[in-house]
Amino acid sequence: MKVSVVIPLYNKSAYVGRALDSVLSQEFQDFEVIVIDDGSTDDGASVARSYKDSRLRIVTQPNSGPGAARNRGLREARGAYVAFLDADDAWLADFLTSGLQLLDTFPQAASVTSGYIDIPPGKSTEPLWRSRGLYNGVVRLLPRSDPPFVVALLAYMTPCTTIVRTETIKRFGGFYDRGRCRYGEDAFLWLKVLLNEQVAIDLAPRTLVYRNASALSGNLSGARQIEPFLDNSDEIKQICPPHLAELLNQVLAIRAFKTACVLGYWGEWRAAARLRRSYARSSDRLLPYELASLICATPAGSLLGAIWRQVMRARTDAAHRLKS
Repeated sequence: MKVSVVIPLYNKSAYVGRALDSVLSQEFQDFEVIVIDDGSTDDGASVARSYKDSRLRIVTQPNSGPGAARNRGLREARGAYVAFLDADDAWLADFLTSGLQLLDTFPQAASVTSGYIDIPPGKSTEPLWRSRGLYNGVVRLLPRSDPPFVVALLAYMTPCTTIVRTETIKRFGGFYDRGRCRYGEDAFLWLKVLLNEQVAIDLAPRTLVYRNASALSGNLSGARQIEPFLDNSDEIKQICPPHLAELLNQVLAIRAFKTACVLGYWGEWRAAARLRRSYARSSDRLLPYELASLICATPAGSLLGAIWRQVMRARTDAAHRLKS
């Protein structure tokens, strides 16, 4: 078969049928489907087993996190291409067809990432990504590439919207899977790919991303962990081509500044300060989030964050009272 579809499954019994239906309804039908039951405690695996399609198989493992589940699927994959779909999302019918056509058109591209519709509110995110400088076509990073553009492209590349050549993803070691990481495990891989390969961009929406069904995509109640590519940046730097080393330093700085802002907002200003010290350089003064992170890496930043959360809670409470 041409494509291996990997679906990591953890306690998504209410949604996995929707994901499977969207795969089995694809215009392109030369695929296998590998559901990795990552230690679920609900009956999601039973829902998957109820599908009597010979192309579908279920693999069960102890709970190890999304990166480990995808990597298990990657080891099981037999297709020349691999695509990952989260168990609570769904593909539109032309997802595989359009992506494979682009990869055939651009054989030098290691992957293709298409657009998506956020649910709620049910709108295409194409205007958002265009406003951040993304465009349809093939991208190869150069020393003169704009760091904020690279940051946007890295954010655009998500597992459920990307088809990648199996050989490529295996060569770069797959997703980050240490310590049951649940945030940024995909960006750790995509950054390696971006630094070394050409990638194709398709801004047309071909995936439905259900934010209200995902525990990892909902509103935050505290700071997330620091991204693996910041905590393990030496591993990224080791495989970075020398001519892109300065570009990588600026990309890492932008992401570090942004994460420092989040940490400070949630009261973890000391962690924000440590992160800033690891990545801030005098040449980074004009990079996005640099000034904001400087404030957030102080007690004043955490105080402002606490005040803002109180304001937002008051607004939410007032809105609920008006509705009732």
